[in-house]
Amino acid sequence: MIPSWIRSARSVPAWVPALLIAMPAIALGACTGLAALPEAGPPPELAVQTDTVDDVTVSVAVLDDGQAEARYGVDLASQDLQAVWLRIENRSAQRLWLLVAALDPSYYSADEAAYMFRTSVRPADMEALRQRFRDATIPYMLEPGGVSEGHLIVARAEGGRYVNVELAGHERLLRFGFAVVLPDGDFDYERLQVERIYADQPPRDLDAEALRAWLEALPCCTHDANGEDEGDPLNVVIIGDRDKLLTAVARSGWSFTHRITRRSIQRELGAAIANSEYAVAPVSSLYAFGRKQDLALQRARSSLAQRNHMRLWLAPVTFEGRPVWVGQVSRDIGVKFTDKSVTFTTHVIDPAVDEAREYLLQSLLTRQSVQRFGFVQAMDPAPVGHTRLNLTDDPYFTDGLRLVVLLADEPVPPERARNLHWEEAAGPIAPRQTGETPR
Repeated sequence: MIPSWIRSARSVPAWVPALLIAMPAIALGACTGLAALPEAGPPPELAVQTDTVDDVTVSVAVLDDGQAEARYGVDLASQDLQAVWLRIENRSAQRLWLLVAALDPSYYSADEAAYMFRTSVRPADMEALRQRFRDATIPYMLEPGGVSEGHLIVARAEGGRYVNVELAGHERLLRFGFAVVLPDGDFDYERLQVERIYADQPPRDLDAEALRAWLEALPCCTHDANGEDEGDPLNVVIIGDRDKLLTAVARSGWSFTHRITRRSIQRELGAAIANSEYAVAPVSSLYAFGRKQDLALQRARSSLAQRNHMRLWLAPVTFEGRPVWVGQVSRDIGVKFTDKSVTFTTHVIDPAVDEAREYLLQSLLTRQSVQRFGFVQAMDPAPVGHTRLNLTDDPYFTDGLRLVVLLADEPVPPERARNLHWEEAAGPIAPRQTGETPR
């Protein structure tokens, strides 16, 4: 029966009632039966990471889109979902509680995730699908001496994600952290081979004072491909090997970035026009040490126009045997079109570039990733009224300091991170940046 409001509506086209009558049949025709389940356990090709703390061992992996579809019989990626596989061996004498919200505060329950596929399967199969998601979910209570295995459903992430596993017992909390990369062929980190960058000239190892002097002598800023014009300031230094670096920034909510390819350019243009999210959007090339950045990372918002982003170059020196990464970090606040980029777009940066530097430090501190930190003088201060310009003519002001962070091997509470006290930063908005006279 056609609703009376449709029969009486003069402005409704003649094809609307017919479409409404046909919709149930269309929807049913689009539904499919459930695919057969694979055997229990993780896919054999799954990249599993394992760590042990005391008498508990945790293994973690993130299923790619194909593996997830094989496991659940529905396409999780179509609903922007991802499956995290966990195996927990509890050899302790007490029950442990898996704190799922610590892994992802926005995780999906089994029935919630199944409900998202209600138009993708036949109505008669919905209960079976719900049960499938329930059966795949890892138990939250882990019995002593037992092994628990299963999945959690979370929002889909590209490129990689940090998996934080916390287990609570009686007066006991165990933490495990895993940085899981999810390559798709387009991420810049997939082509990064750090051992080849200085293969012909092994880096010099420096002590603290020599490192400080070397960092102060570096050029102030990035530059263009010809080395003629200055770009954004080189305002950050991170010390630690590549895997530790990727783990620390992933734990702090930073994501990896796509290389500039035809596919990523098309996707970025579409996101810019639609003002939509592209959390792993490519970062344009700037130059230091005679080459474009070795690695780029970003902390995206819901719009492509807004993000924190960072470019890093492996330096030709080490500190206490650890790699040194020199970089540029800034906060993007908008997008503009330009003929100076191969993507035909570029971001407008927040002129308070020290704010982005401060944010990076705080994001690493709050995730207990900093052993030592300090500041060195990188350039003359450029206060408001005497701002500098980057390559795309965006103004910025700065106190002229360069942040130095030594990554921690083990979690270090923020209050225990050691300040080197080389130079003192007053904060992202301070007299040295604003041009005001200190009182």
